[in-house]
Amino acid sequence: MEKMGKISVIDRIRLGIAVAVAKTVTAIVRSLNLGAASVLPGEIARRLHPRLLTLLSQQVKQGVILVVGTNGKTTTSLLLRTILDNQGFKVTHNITGANLINGLITALLADTNLIGQLNTDFAILEVDENILPLLLKECQPRAILALNLFRDQLDRYGEVDTISRRWQTAIAPLPQETLIVVNADDPTLSHFGQQLTQTVRYFGLSEPKLYLEEIPHAVDSIYCPNCGHPLDYRGVYLSHLGDFTCPSCGFSKSQPAFHSSEWPQILIGVYNKYNTLAAGLVAKELGVTNEDIFNNIKTFKAAFGRAEELTIEGKHVRILLSKNPVGMNETIRAVNEIKEQGKSSVTLLVLNDRIPDGTDVSWIWDVDTEQLVKLGGTFVVSGDRIYDMALRLQYSREALDENEHPFKLILEENLEKAIQIALKESPIDETLHIIPTYSAMLEVRGLLTGQKIL
Repeated sequence: MEKMGKISVIDRIRLGIAVAVAKTVTAIVRSLNLGAASVLPGEIARRLHPRLLTLLSQQVKQGVILVVGTNGKTTTSLLLRTILDNQGFKVTHNITGANLINGLITALLADTNLIGQLNTDFAILEVDENILPLLLKECQPRAILALNLFRDQLDRYGEVDTISRRWQTAIAPLPQETLIVVNADDPTLSHFGQQLTQTVRYFGLSEPKLYLEEIPHAVDSIYCPNCGHPLDYRGVYLSHLGDFTCPSCGFSKSQPAFHSSEWPQILIGVYNKYNTLAAGLVAKELGVTNEDIFNNIKTFKAAFGRAEELTIEGKHVRILLSKNPVGMNETIRAVNEIKEQGKSSVTLLVLNDRIPDGTDVSWIWDVDTEQLVKLGGTFVVSGDRIYDMALRLQYSREALDENEHPFKLILEENLEKAIQIALKESPIDETLHIIPTYSAMLEVRGLLTGQKIL
């Protein structure tokens, strides 16, 4: 770890200027109510001092923890932070979800003093999967948590095996004591973990009762990452995550560190079982006891937009961020479980195509929206691509028996009006589920709570 005293005078001056400018920008943005200033301060500061990320990360006393993967980063990071906070550690965290280099720098800068000294025990940084190789050139972490790899933004990312190979190449030079925590149920990541020389631990499910009836249409990777032969699945939990073996080369699922059925869960959805297991395993590897981990899990509140629950105008609202086929399919699965109990009849879907969402929205045709509409209900649609989403739902009506499950579709281009319509349509004793893409989620929360995130 590089101490502040070893920095040259010129470096110290540049660091001080970068920190001062960043904190000034943060104050201005927040005072003008322009957002949380989670990106711009880091972008400006890095231009003033290109080695800023290295200098800051080296000051973290007990190490940097990187959380990577397509889905679940924010919820998992927040749960891990909650556990460590409650153990008395001081934790730095990019809680707004700004997960590119400038967002990471901004989060670290927020906890420095005026001369750039960072007094924190852990830094939990959720990281965009595409920038991990770049980040590892500037930051040597204590631990890396790899949650999953799915196809996400089609205009930005390559195939999952390409990303995995990049990760493996970037991680290879790290010290062997570096902790790598990997999802054993993801064939690509399970194979990835088996190739590493670092300290690797696995998490995964062991609950056949949660198997899907069939492999979803949006499945990403059902071929052996070792030899390319189709995998044999005993069962699938979501997308390509499940219990598998390769009949050709013998590759199989890595052994998880513990049985998932032994761990509690407070948030809805199978995907949140994975998030809970991942955060819990990292905490355990850092020395936290099972009892302390369980107590935190049982009282955990969701991150913004990730199964977050709000009370608006006396009605219960749950926001379920869905930004790719796998994520939305799991959201649909969770919503349907509640619908089957007669506790939900209204759904608001908001589809945007901005840079944070990915400009290619063709992924909605890989989503099993037939499952969403098969139980009927009222569907309010809004967002930049309102008509794309409405068309997808209309095609899905072929799976619906409207005599048994009435279907109502409402289109409203104005998001604020769409929210009001959805609230009005929702019975007082039911939950309104809002399913937005990323930028849409931020807009929805801003309208519901009056608070902007970015």
